Amino acid sequence: MVVRASGDGQAMLAVWKPTAGEQPLFDFPIGTLTRREVAAFLVSEALAWGIVPPTLLRDGPAGEGMLQAWIEIDPEADVIAMVNEDDPRLRRVATLDAILNNTDRKAGHLLPVRGGHIFAVDHGVTFSVVPKLRTVLWAWEGEPFDAEDAAGLARVAGALGSARRPGPLATALGELLAAREIAATRARVAELRAAGVFPSPNPEWPAIPWPPY
Repeated sequence: MVVRASGDGQAMLAVWKPTAGEQPLFDFPIGTLTRREVAAFLVSEALAWGIVPPTLLRDGPAGEGMLQAWIEIDPEADVIAMVNEDDPRLRRVATLDAILNNTDRKAGHLLPVRGGHIFAVDHGVTFSVVPKLRTVLWAWEGEPFDAEDAAGLARVAGALGSARRPGPLATALGELLAAREIAATRARVAELRAAGVFPSPNPEWPAIPWPPY
């Protein structure tokens, strides 16, 4: 739902997804998708690239849910062309998806705004402990991370900390995800940094979501 949200004397449009409205999925625990959306925002903030719009867990219509800032897209932007032409701005989204283990990155989840920045939304099916990255952004498969990619991964690794000494990101994720999902995220980031390249699809899992757009 599109709702009006207010705080600090200001009002804004926002997207409201109540947990009670989630459709059960066979491969994700029931009632966890809205929390995964908030967790994805926290990881995006740790990356410091501003990819996921501000997203909070709140009580509202139908109980607990996800509240996310509404994004006004650039009507002149062509998302399909961006994907098909491997727009370099999407490289950062691909990096985020590799961290999140995003299993549903479609072109329609990309929101370009005036000025050139691209937001990305719909992160309910993320943080699985099973490698199942499924995305339309495979243009950089096997390509080495550049300096900015590496710096972003290092920021997330630092924010996650270790199992013995959790960082602020891991502590915040502890309110939203299972402990094994946080451990898997920490391991994914470590594996990405060690490999130094963008990941490849899991051959046992579809590489591209359907429909892709």
